[in-house]
Amino acid sequence: MQLIDIDKTRYRKHLNIVIAGFIGTLLVLALIFGQVFIASFAQAEVSNFRYNLLGVVLSLLACAAILHTFKRSDFFIEIYYVWRVKQIQNLIYRKLKKVKAAAKNNDTNAFIVLSFYYQSLKQVYQLDDNTLTISKVDKDLSDLQETIANKNLTISAEQFDKKLLSCYTN
Repeated sequence: MQLIDIDKTRYRKHLNIVIAGFIGTLLVLALIFGQVFIASFAQAEVSNFRYNLLGVVLSLLACAAILHTFKRSDFFIEIYYVWRVKQIQNLIYRKLKKVKAAAKNNDTNAFIVLSFYYQSLKQVYQLDDNTLTISKVDKDLSDLQETIANKNLTISAEQFDKKLLSCYTN
């Protein structure tokens, strides 16, 4: 996966619309489905909890289907990109200890993975206004770039491929 530049204003605006739309749609559909199930199947003096729960589950499935349908649309470009980057960051994080150990042993693939990881973290933190930990990411990225330069290597985040993670099994 390649890192791309994202317009933060557009990303935040679209993300807020999607979040509000998701919550509103979930609420309305859960109420509608719950009431339809209660009207169709409920018996007197019996709890309707299971019908309401089924309504919520069906609403979640409907909302997930709607999001899945539109995830590649122009409106979702930034949101879907950030979502995929966060998924890859999670995969890397689960193997980070082994990747860092490999980097200490001058493993080129580990340098590529770490380069992508730190640059993608920095990008996502900036998009999400995570100012608390971005200084640590900046330091880690700077240290990594210094190490790469000292070893006279040419490494960039663009070289990253998810397949590189298969080298670092848990």
